[in-house]
Amino acid sequence: MAWVVGLTGGIGSGKTTVADRFAAKGIDIVDADVIAREVVKPGSQGLDAIVARFGALALNHDGSLARAWLRERVFSQPDDKQWLDDLLHPLIRTRMIQACADAQSQYCLLVVPLLVENNLMTLADRILVVDVDPATQITRTLARDQVSQQQVQAILAAQASRQQRLDVADDVIDNTHTEAELDRQVDALHHTYLTLATQANAGV
Repeated sequence: MAWVVGLTGGIGSGKTTVADRFAAKGIDIVDADVIAREVVKPGSQGLDAIVARFGALALNHDGSLARAWLRERVFSQPDDKQWLDDLLHPLIRTRMIQACADAQSQYCLLVVPLLVENNLMTLADRILVVDVDPATQITRTLARDQVSQQQVQAILAAQASRQQRLDVADDVIDNTHTEAELDRQVDALHHTYLTLATQANAGV
């Protein structure tokens, strides 16, 4: 099993940008968001259970999950949200653990936006937080997602605070500087992780 670095950060912090740089170095990426989509794809146990509870309204015409409808439903019905979390979190967790076990690179990057919120720190050997200030998060998210500032503020309020993420971090990437500075930070951490993974695999 690969040595695992858990990568997290708030919305608009640049998690994908950082993960892509590690991937370019040959590091396997396990993305919780990708897995979350896989466990509810047509024919999956997850989607079948959702349809059994909510009916055909939970499906699009092509048989895929009607995400917008489900999101609206669960946020207005706390019991439904709890049921959905109880269904999906174990499926996602199991798939993430298996994907990390299957990784072929010397270490792998487990990208989990809600790592702190869902208390998944134990899935990683080391925690890397991509950090930016809240004002930068808002500016970047507004530009990227074409949503209202009120919506971005609501997402920020629902996520762990900046301090809560930093409190669990072993390493921090400050993603408020230039591309070159980001590259420098990733390069340094990559060499650190290679060393740590080698030591862990050798039982040091």
